[in-house]
Amino acid sequence: MKHRRHFDAIVVGAGPAGSTAAMVMAQKGLNVVLIERGEYPGAKNVSGGALYDTQLLERLYPDFYREAAVERHISRRILGFMSPEHLMTMDFRCDHFSKAPYSGFTVIRPKLDRWLAQKAAEAGVLLITDTVVDGLIKEDGRVTGVYTRCPEGELYANVVIAADGVNSLLAKQAGLQRTFHAHEMSLGVKEIIELDRSRIDERFQLNANEGAAYEIVGSVTGDVNGGAFLYTNGSSVSIGVITQLSSLVEKKEKAYEFLEKFKQHRAIRPLIRGGIVKEYSAHLIPEGGWEMFPRLYAPGLLVAGDAVGFVLVTGYYLHGMNYAMASGEAAAKTVVSASLVGDYSASSLARYETFLDEHNILKEFKKFRRTPHFLNNERVQNVYPDMICRTAEHIFKCKGRKEKLWRQISSVIKQSPVTWANVLRDLYEGGRAIGW
Repeated sequence: MKHRRHFDAIVVGAGPAGSTAAMVMAQKGLNVVLIERGEYPGAKNVSGGALYDTQLLERLYPDFYREAAVERHISRRILGFMSPEHLMTMDFRCDHFSKAPYSGFTVIRPKLDRWLAQKAAEAGVLLITDTVVDGLIKEDGRVTGVYTRCPEGELYANVVIAADGVNSLLAKQAGLQRTFHAHEMSLGVKEIIELDRSRIDERFQLNANEGAAYEIVGSVTGDVNGGAFLYTNGSSVSIGVITQLSSLVEKKEKAYEFLEKFKQHRAIRPLIRGGIVKEYSAHLIPEGGWEMFPRLYAPGLLVAGDAVGFVLVTGYYLHGMNYAMASGEAAAKTVVSASLVGDYSASSLARYETFLDEHNILKEFKKFRRTPHFLNNERVQNVYPDMICRTAEHIFKCKGRKEKLWRQISSVIKQSPVTWANVLRDLYEGGRAIGW
């Protein structure tokens, strides 16, 4: 009879969710294996940018900012509205953000993922890389392991945690995750452009290890729903655009062309001049929020990270990695709790939602459940950014008759494809979605 290799838990996917889950379980004495399909953790991951929620990071990884593979601490946040000729920004700086434990960091995911997996290995996790998981093993209606392409072939465990990304094979096989709709998914394309640290500091007005994060909407993606970002790393910048998949297909546009257009905008070109493109990548991002969440557990199985869709986009919040790590911790605590009583049924693993609620994760996504629909309103995406820019131009041009602000705004609205009724309705819907 073939020997069955058995673990307390199998984690599939060595991203922030998977590595965090594996580490927390190993710290509690469980025998854990972490399986990654790439040659090394992060090899298949092309996302990255900003990592927030330092309280979570400090709890999971004490002195995180001193030893983790982070690039810069974010001390400057820029939210922008772009037209072909303009860029209107809200530029926020804060001295508190430049002091430990900091507010957030810019990161490059391959570096961060390797560091997180290393912390898991140091806690006693068996890390298996360059290995594909082909599916779930089920016995008597419960998940009991996975089929892999490693020499052992089949690995068994009390619980499997699916942290295998946005198109989770395991969640789909278990019947937990439906096929996502195109309007719930976005395509991000990104370049990493190498620049001297001194140039970055000078151009972005930064000191020491400070970093800047730009998030911009408007003409950068034409008639396609989406936006753009720019983050400063240690000696490079991450620059890219994110476009709603359904809108991209409908308009028959190419995301990389928007990226080139963004790089050539008069407000962006001077920031990256002289840089060398070192990497180009593309990545699907789940942005449907609450409405796209799968069921989170089944007998012997939990789902975490992007496999759930834990990405929160509100216009002023753009969070994902922190939620992934929090979900990994919650999944780990659920498995530890189940192991104490030897019960891995669905009713036992339902405690996962309780642990998620300790960090208000589900409540936060439910609170912003209307946000994805509102942000993909064509007026919010394509009309209002241009109107904001033109209003600013009217105010600051200092020519002709001077009008009060209200008249300036009214004049721009009269020249735009919107009515006051549209504006008032969108203000109301915006308030419900992101404001109150």
